[in-house]
Amino acid sequence: MHKATIRVGLVGFGYASQTFHAPLINSTPGLSIGAVSSRDPARVHAALGPDTAVCPDAAALVVRDDIDLVVIASPNATHADLARRALAAGKHVVVDKPFTLDAREAAALAAMAAPEQLLSVFHNRRWDSSTLSAAAMLASGRLGTLRHAALHFDRFRPLPRERWREDGSAGGGIWLDLGPHLIDEALQYFGPPLAIQADITALRPGARADDGFLARLRYADGLRVDLGASMLAAVPRARVVLHGLLGSYMKQGLDPQEGALKTGLLPQEGTRWGADPEDGVFAFEQDGAPRTQALPSLDGDYPAYYRGVRDAILGKGPNPVTPQQALTVMRLLDAGRRSTDERREVLLDDA
Repeated sequence: MHKATIRVGLVGFGYASQTFHAPLINSTPGLSIGAVSSRDPARVHAALGPDTAVCPDAAALVVRDDIDLVVIASPNATHADLARRALAAGKHVVVDKPFTLDAREAAALAAMAAPEQLLSVFHNRRWDSSTLSAAAMLASGRLGTLRHAALHFDRFRPLPRERWREDGSAGGGIWLDLGPHLIDEALQYFGPPLAIQADITALRPGARADDGFLARLRYADGLRVDLGASMLAAVPRARVVLHGLLGSYMKQGLDPQEGALKTGLLPQEGTRWGADPEDGVFAFEQDGAPRTQALPSLDGDYPAYYRGVRDAILGKGPNPVTPQQALTVMRLLDAGRRSTDERREVLLDDA
C-alpha cells in the first residue's frame, strides 16, 4: 500500500478509544479515522466531528471497503473474532492489549496474517517515560549485572465498579488489564524467562474479578523480576526498581501521558510531548560511602506507536509490536493463571 492517507476504522468508542487510540491516530500524519463502530453516535460525533461515519455493528465496520486499517479497542472477549474477520477481509489490524483471551487464540491470529498484512498489538507502555528511562539506565551499564527488578502498577479504587472489566465476564480482571503491560515491559528489558510463579487474587469485598496480583519471573542467570498490581494501593509502590551489582535505580511515579490525553491535550508536531517532571534516582557507593544521584526522566512517546504502524504499512519501517512478541506475552499470562490455579511455578515452555 502506498496511499497518501491510511483510512482507519476504529472498533469501539469506550475509554481506550477516546483516551488513547482516537487522539493518537488523529495526531499522526498519514492516518485518518474514517469510521467508528459504536452504539452512541452522538458521543462519537461530539469527539470526532459530525462527518465521522458511525456503524452500530463492529462486524460490518471491519469489512468496509473504505477502511485500510482496523483498530480493535472493544471488550477483550471480542478481540480474536473481530481480528479474524478483519484479517480475512484483507485489512491491516491493530488490537488493543491484551491481544486475545489466551495464547491459543493469539497463535491462530499470528498464523493467519498474510506477509503483506500488518498485525500489531497496542503495547503503548513501551513508550512510557519510566520504561524508556529504565531501558536507557540498563543500557548504560551503570547498574552492573542486574540481579533483581520490580515493576508495579498500583491504583486505589476500593469499591468495584459496574463495568465489563470488573463484572466477572470473560476477559475482565486486572491480570488481563495490567498484566500485559508489566509482562511486555519485562520482556523488553530482559527477554523471555524460564518460568513464572503467580498469585492472582480478588482482594476487595464484593469483587467479581481479580483485582490484584503478584508474579515472579525466573531467569536462567538467576535474575528475578517481580511484577505487581493492586486496586487497593493508596500508597503506590515504585513504578520501576532495578537492583544491580553496582547500584540501584528507582522511578516512583506513573508516566504523565495518559493524564494529559484524558484532559484533551494532544501531541503536536514541533512541540514537546510526554515530558515527565519526576526524576529517577540512582543509588550507588563511591569510596565506600553511599551516594544518590537524581536522573532526569526521558520524555514518554506514545505517538511513536502509530508512527511505527503507519511506516510499517507503507513499507518504511518495522512493525512496532509484532504478533510474535504479543504471543509471548499471552503465553506468560496463560502460565500465570495456571500457576495460580495449581499453586506452583510454571515453566514457560510448558505454558
